[in-house]
Amino acid sequence: MIYRYMNVDKVISALNNSTRRQILVWLKKRSNFPPALPEHTDLSGVCVGYIQEKAGLSQSTISTYMKLLKDAGLVVSERHGQWTFYRRDEDVIAATLSKLSEELQ
Repeated sequence: MIYRYMNVDKVISALNNSTRRQILVWLKKRSNFPPALPEHTDLSGVCVGYIQEKAGLSQSTISTYMKLLKDAGLVVSERHGQWTFYRRDEDVIAATLSKLSEELQ
């Protein structure tokens, strides 16, 4: 079961920022970002540069935000050369919502 890999406190902490929540919303649809470069069309996820551009924040701030989301298990990263691509981990997101629902109802 995915619960043993999920730390609800880390998830809540990661979500305690409107920009990080917005990033997760944006990542739901690849179409929220510019088209991938031709050499990246077969990759899943979104380049961190596109996330930074859309958020309008510094590279260091976005890197910190993405690390928090990744450490919480909400996103998965994949490195390709100099590029890092992020995508949502839908299983962890669903498990987190389910766990919180169980605990709070």
